[in-house]
This record gives sequence, C-alpha cells and structure tokens, in this order.
Amino acid sequence: MRLPARLYRQFDADPTLPVPGEGYGGWQTVEAELAPAHTALVVMHAWDCGQAHEFPGWRRAVEYHARAERILADVFPPLLSAVRRSPLPVFHVVGGSQDYYSHLPGHQRAVQLAGPSTHLAPLAPDPVYASLQKLRAAQGSPGAHNAADIAAGFAQLDFAATARPIGAEGIAADGTQLAALCRAHDINHLIYVGFALNWCLLMSPGGMVDMRRSGVLCSTITEATTAVENRETARAEREKEQALWRVALEFGLVFSLPDFLHALSAAAPRS
Repeated sequence: MRLPARLYRQFDADPTLPVPGEGYGGWQTVEAELAPAHTALVVMHAWDCGQAHEFPGWRRAVEYHARAERILADVFPPLLSAVRRSPLPVFHVVGGSQDYYSHLPGHQRAVQLAGPSTHLAPLAPDPVYASLQKLRAAQGSPGAHNAADIAAGFAQLDFAATARPIGAEGIAADGTQLAALCRAHDINHLIYVGFALNWCLLMSPGGMVDMRRSGVLCSTITEATTAVENRETARAEREKEQALWRVALEFGLVFSLPDFLHALSAAAPRS
C-alpha cells in the first residue's frame, strides 16, 4: 500500500547563513509504503463535549472545540468508514475522569491483554505546590471562572457519535493497554487522529510519546486533527503547523486525507 507522505528535511544547516537553520530543506513529499497487516488507525480523545451553550466556560478556555466539531462531522465519517472496510484495525484511546468505556468489550480485552496496572501513585503535594497550581489555573489556564463548566462537561464525557467504537474495536486508557493491543495485532505503525495534536495526541497516556518508547512509528493525517492554539497563533493555526513538523521529525509521517483514502480504496478489503 503506497501513498504520498510529508516529511521535513531537517538538513543541512548552512553555517555561512546569518541563520544557519534557514538552509534546511523544509517540507518534502515522498512516496511511503504502509504494511496494512502492521498498521492501525488510532482515534484519540474524539469526545462528545456537549453543546456550546451547555458549557460556555469550556469553550472560552478551549478554543479549538469548533474546529474539532467540524472534523468530527466532515472528516471522521468517510475516514472511519474507509478504514473499517480495509485491512487496518481501528483502536481508540480514551481519557478524562468519566468512565464511558469500561463496559465495552474492546476495553475489557485491552485490560486483559495488558495485565495488572503498574502505575505509580502520584507524589504527595505540599502547600506551596497546591498554591502554585491554583495560581496557574486562575491566571494561566483555564481561568477560575471557567472551571465549573469544564468539570461539568467532563462529568458527562462520551465518545462523539461519529467516533464511537464498533464491535470489539480495541479501547485503551493508557500506553500499556495500547501497546498490548499493538502486540496482539502485530502492529508497529499507528496513525493518530483526534484532538489535539500538540497536546493529548502527543503527551497524554497512550499518545505518541508513550508509543514511541514502545518502538511504534506514530503518524497523523493533517485534516483529521487540530491543535491547541494561543492568541498569537490561532488565526493561522501555527501551533498545528509546528505540531505536524514535530510528528514528521520525531515520530512518523504526515499524510493527507485524500491520499490516505485513495490508498485505502486500493487495498484488499477486510476479510
């Protein structure tokens, strides 16, 4: 299964230039090969976050909600339909404090495959630690006046309708469970979609950092994700561009949705 992919040519810096890094080759399109028997799509944190009027404080603190909703409505249906017709399995990575997944067979299988949890208990906070966290929450993110809405939104968290697992698709709550699913399916290449590329998909349990340590190649599809932006980057979505560069440089490859769907259409259908 061959298709175009984007990589970033991080060479050669030119020491004769005032800014040596401006000698790098930059983004390049290459032909890549995927092994369908060893590749899976990972849908991560594709949540139903309620309506904007229900939790306005959540929207004030997390500006990408509207972009995520468009992706869930426009990109996920054709993408997941195509993957489910193909040889590639679909895995899901869940998160948040609300248990909306443990009753599903895909998660029960992941827990069984992974075995007992080995997570260490968090270190005990001291009063200064607590005060610093309170300062960060009030003045940095999400803002004290938004906290109640965010907590209420997370309390009713669920899969988005277009991202809900089907049948026994694997459901992992952390990197250990996702790695266990990968071993069971002989997967060494995960293609991540969901929210958000520079935050959860990168750093949360079951994200790219976790899976890179397990020896898994981690790629993404440009149109099937978005990023956490700030005031200075939101208009041009520059943090998403930076995150795509990070994926290409450290974790895997960057695919476009049309190229990925075209390649899937040429693959042998799922038996």
